[in-house]
Amino acid sequence: MNNPLAKDFTLSSLLQFAFPTIVMMLFMGMYTIGDTIIIARFVNTDALSALNIVTPVINIIVGLGTMLATGGSAIVARKMGEGDAKRASQDFTLIILAGAIVGIIVAITGHLLIDNMIWRLGASKLLFPYCKQYLSNLLMFTPACMMQLLFQNLIVTAGKPGFGMTLSIGAGIINLLIDYIFVIPMNMGIAGAAFGTGIGYMIPSIIGILFFLKAKGTLQFQKPIVDFHVLWESSSNGFSEMVSQIATAITTFLFNRTMMKLLGESGVAAITIIIYTQFLLTALFIGFSMGVAPIISYNFGSRNYDRLKRIFRICLLFICVISIVIFATAMLLGSPLVRIFSPIGTPVYETARQGFLIFPISFLFCGFNIFASATFTALSNGRVSAIISALRTFVFISIALLILPQFLDVMGVWIAVPLAELLTVFVSLAFILKNKSL
Repeated sequence: MNNPLAKDFTLSSLLQFAFPTIVMMLFMGMYTIGDTIIIARFVNTDALSALNIVTPVINIIVGLGTMLATGGSAIVARKMGEGDAKRASQDFTLIILAGAIVGIIVAITGHLLIDNMIWRLGASKLLFPYCKQYLSNLLMFTPACMMQLLFQNLIVTAGKPGFGMTLSIGAGIINLLIDYIFVIPMNMGIAGAAFGTGIGYMIPSIIGILFFLKAKGTLQFQKPIVDFHVLWESSSNGFSEMVSQIATAITTFLFNRTMMKLLGESGVAAITIIIYTQFLLTALFIGFSMGVAPIISYNFGSRNYDRLKRIFRICLLFICVISIVIFATAMLLGSPLVRIFSPIGTPVYETARQGFLIFPISFLFCGFNIFASATFTALSNGRVSAIISALRTFVFISIALLILPQFLDVMGVWIAVPLAELLTVFVSLAFILKNKSL
């Protein structure tokens, strides 16, 4: 049986393979930002601020799912590359079951601790009701969120990136439609947005289960071997993604705390616009890195190092070109993007627009760091991947947020991310040069 991961990839065929995952991530970014636009425009900007207050909890959930998904995908792809298709399917099934169980545990724990979590995340009395409405409803869909993240990665590993793209796009469209119906005609407010997002998680989860139950290809559900070493290796190998999400949770908290102190609820709304717009603009980097990761893992597992190096060089060229394009796009379209969330002349608009004059510098560097971290995960080197993720999403940003605003006020907030990405580039380069002999 010909494995689609075993091709001798060129730039064109590599992009063709990764294209569905790129489109999938871009569309996820678009419907995620669509959620925030609906909340900002049809509820209010206080509800938008509340969304960012509870985002750290969502980051933790996504981190757990992504950790299992990326780490498990690398293991499954490696075993496929070694020719052990049966064990790859058994490990795949075990990872899916583990994700569902973790999702149930997190949902129950979250509901028990919800009030305390919201206050500790920095909600004001004005924002608390919005926070609780959104988070309490979204937590019910935690298992579905975990399953969605797992299937997004493992469908690509199974050599079906086109199906994964179609599934994500369909779920995203339904999510936006339900958001619109619940928030506007049904007047359910921010709770309606949470239901829409949750149902958006459920659709790819259910279809993913049905797909792998009937699959006859290289990867399918089989009775798993309960091997805790596989779960440990999946978690440790994908730990960089968990580190990244935990770091994002902490830095989001620091952003919220700093902006609340400097500008109040309107400042939190402004940083929310920046963060969600950043997710949209970096989705291409994330999607590309996710798309090529199984190819890197497969060639590493089959010890085809010459092809692996050639693929890596092609990827770097693509990342460099796209970084410049995204930077230019962000600089040109910053004002129109902000205006979608908040009208010209409002405090929220003016603050966010100022941020878009500085923040896009980060796009010149973040693509390289995202790809470097994903590459080391694909090579089963979770330690290096975790270091890169921790530095760019936590260590450097946290230091900058704790120091710069004291001297530069709000300007220090906008400088923090570009500075962190620039510093991380040097670390990523050092690790790549150290491992160039692979």
